[in-house]
Amino acid sequence: MPSYERLSELLDPVSTVLLTVECQQGVVGPESALPELAREARTSGALNNIARLVAAAHDTGVQVIHAIAERRPDGRGANRNARLFRAAERLPVQQLSGTAAVRVAPPIEVSEEDLVVRRLHGLSPIQGTDVDALLRNLGCRTLVVTGVSANVAIPNTVFDAVNRGYTAVVPADAIAGVPSEYTPAMVRNTLALVATVATTDEVLGCLKQPRRRS
Repeated sequence: MPSYERLSELLDPVSTVLLTVECQQGVVGPESALPELAREARTSGALNNIARLVAAAHDTGVQVIHAIAERRPDGRGANRNARLFRAAERLPVQQLSGTAAVRVAPPIEVSEEDLVVRRLHGLSPIQGTDVDALLRNLGCRTLVVTGVSANVAIPNTVFDAVNRGYTAVVPADAIAGVPSEYTPAMVRNTLALVATVATTDEVLGCLKQPRRRS
């Protein structure tokens, strides 16, 4: 784990953005298209930890961006070039634009200041979306990455962030994937090489600490 001083330096609220990835009802909610992933996100505590981080961001002035994956009812513009996409087309719950499935899932609360970015294609909430431009306009230097899944979207997000010059911070207990043992192995052997890995409590402690401005 990083030193408290190092993590605190990275998590200056002025230049930090908290990103939630695919924390939508059709993915992590009770009526999920991916019940195993939804169950893991909830039973592991990851979803509650994300909600805690979002609440702290609201309290401390850290910008929150919610990245949502969805598709049009006619499927126009959606990828079909991988088994994952083709399997998603056959799921009983579809992530259709304008439906409850693509709303941010409780217990995460969305404030008026939050930004919600929706994508119709791809595996990453950064590549080919408005997220990168928004981060630059917000003066972001550190991106805190949370959400699902540790199998695909989370590593994509971290790699894309690092490739674009942001420092990625990953609260390891605020992401989830399947099976449960995969997430810590992926964090330890992959994300830890390119991101600063911490816990939710460590991130919260840094965000909530008093700061003196010159």
